[in-house]
Amino acid sequence: MPDGTETPVTLKIVTRISEIGADAWDACAGRDNPFVSHAFLSALEDSGSAVEEEGWGPQHLILEDDGGRVIGAVPAYLKSHSQGEYVFDHGWAHAFENAGGKYYPKLVAGVPFSPVPGPRLLIHPDANHARVTATLAAGLIELCDMHGASSVHVNFLPEAQWKALAEHGFLQRQGQQFHWRNDGYRTFDDFLAALSSRKRKNIRKEREAVAASGVRIRALHGDDLTADHWDAFYRFYRDTTDRKWGWDYLKRDFFRLLHERMRDKVVLMFCDLDGMPVAGALNLVGTDTIYGRNWGGLARFKHLHFELCYYQAIDWAIAHGLKKVEAGAQGQHKIQRGYLPSATYSAHWIPHQGFRRAVADFLRREREAVGEDMEVLMEYSPFKKNE
Repeated sequence: MPDGTETPVTLKIVTRISEIGADAWDACAGRDNPFVSHAFLSALEDSGSAVEEEGWGPQHLILEDDGGRVIGAVPAYLKSHSQGEYVFDHGWAHAFENAGGKYYPKLVAGVPFSPVPGPRLLIHPDANHARVTATLAAGLIELCDMHGASSVHVNFLPEAQWKALAEHGFLQRQGQQFHWRNDGYRTFDDFLAALSSRKRKNIRKEREAVAASGVRIRALHGDDLTADHWDAFYRFYRDTTDRKWGWDYLKRDFFRLLHERMRDKVVLMFCDLDGMPVAGALNLVGTDTIYGRNWGGLARFKHLHFELCYYQAIDWAIAHGLKKVEAGAQGQHKIQRGYLPSATYSAHWIPHQGFRRAVADFLRREREAVGEDMEVLMEYSPFKKNE
């Protein structure tokens, strides 16, 4: 689909990311965020985790210049449900279908099963960003129309892309997560020193309780990881899904492929007791951020979740000079552990005018509420107040 302006470009749709070379995709995705890398997305597809049979039909947009070079891409999926997205639209689906509409299929641009902010319009650094953005936005709208989808949802994108898509008619939604930021700390104790006395003592007590339980915690990275570790972690993961979600999004083969293709980006906080694996927390590492993804355990130890998912990630970030820890969605309990409110963004295209007006009004009110909530939550910051 040439756009008819300047040098001709061609917009394609591919139903397998393997149809695009890893180097070409990653030249647009960049190195900062591992979740939009070819290795991660292909592991989801090749393992059968994000495929049409699971309600995630790949419909990736690829933009090529007149020489066939990939200058833009969007990881996109035709969805038959709203599971595994973490930008919740179940109420929208219910309202639209009650009014006689058909909400599914819908089109989602994002990373399956991963509430991790990052670029969704992947643009080659040498390309004209404004032009590529406009072409990819138009491509998403055209793809929605081609499939007769109810809507397009671009989830967990950066604020700059959120604003850019708004200029192309996408509705704006705002949410929040809780992120830890490294204020130049050299040690975990440096971080603790920045907290109020009461919060500092509470964290120390939690860590001491875990240490006294007798469990051993190791941060496994790269070639430290073995198939036995992944077998154990998959058991932890399934325990969590069986107890909480009832939907095991990630297949066992995904973790094998993750190990084969990007173990240098993996940090597995692995916990054992008397030589027996009992719990673990999976993290991926970008250029300046460690991202907490999944956790689970076969035994219950007080405060172990906080240790594995929050404090160990902070330890790793400080030791490796990273700027931030993103520990996943939800969880106001993270605030007292140094993870402060941070805005997240999603953009939505809805062609049905009546439904669009209703959603736009809802989103306006929701943005106001989220902004007010973030202001209130900041009052509970554990950090010392400036005098």
